[in-house]
Amino acid sequence: MASPENVISIVVPVFNEQDNIDNFYQEVVNAMEPLAYSYELIFIDDGSSDATPFILERLVNADKRVRALIMARNFGHQVALTCGLDHAKGDAVITMDGDMQHPPEMLPQLLAKWEEGFQVVQTVRINTEGVSWFKSFTSGMFYKLMNAMSNVQVTEGGSDFRLLDKQVVDSFRRFRERARFIRGMISAIGYRQTKIEFVAPKRFAGQSKFSLKRMLHFALDGITAYSKTPLRFAFYIGLALGFSSIVLTGHVVYIRLFTDEAVPGWATITASILLLGGLQLAGIGIIGEYVGRIFEEVKQRPLYWLQADLSRQQNKGNE
Repeated sequence: MASPENVISIVVPVFNEQDNIDNFYQEVVNAMEPLAYSYELIFIDDGSSDATPFILERLVNADKRVRALIMARNFGHQVALTCGLDHAKGDAVITMDGDMQHPPEMLPQLLAKWEEGFQVVQTVRINTEGVSWFKSFTSGMFYKLMNAMSNVQVTEGGSDFRLLDKQVVDSFRRFRERARFIRGMISAIGYRQTKIEFVAPKRFAGQSKFSLKRMLHFALDGITAYSKTPLRFAFYIGLALGFSSIVLTGHVVYIRLFTDEAVPGWATITASILLLGGLQLAGIGIIGEYVGRIFEEVKQRPLYWLQADLSRQQNKGNE
């Protein structure tokens, strides 16, 4: 039941969002003030190069409910989310982006589902205003491919706008792999889950930082983190080609020994070499992706490190 004793943590990773933060902060305050909860608003600055850190410092000084964690460099959206979840103290934690595409007015809906007993409340985009058909198509294809290749079923249209109960957050903190695909991790973590659909509005200001290159890296992390199918696919292709080469070798021997039809076959040989060489390189590349991830994991380096905790500095200054 809602109570001032229940603390809600709202975790917001930001990267070069100087034009969005003030508006986002005010919308969150407007959504949370009528509710019977105490809350903290945790911004994680993911190595911004604009005025974002200075705006966050101003908000921290103006509102004791605001915390600002300044990362030492850009670690990426998923690691920034992890940082926020590591530092959240709430009985429930809501993660969301600060560009207004995750509407703050939905916060009461997520909390209402939590009050019903759900421990994971996942929002699902049924549409995004102003998004290109290419991004919508590639996003849909990624989820279909991911779900076809993996035992972990990720909700199509699922976003990083979700509520997690404290018990779920405690379990999540034990997952420390570097190739982080949080949507898959939350889908696989269990507990009592539900969904809320929404239409994502346009960004309030600025351009999306999620470029095509970042999208491809994100998709590759998701597939390799939860599926061994690419490795098996390369293995099956190798078996099929090996069997085909045996059949072809038998055909060549038959032509050479029992017929007079043997002719120079440089074109066929060249095409075969190129095909087999290309497939071998592709297989090595797939193996290399997995080996590279093993290499990153065994180094056991920290996922991130902070340049400053502005809220901690404020508290020290008040002592």
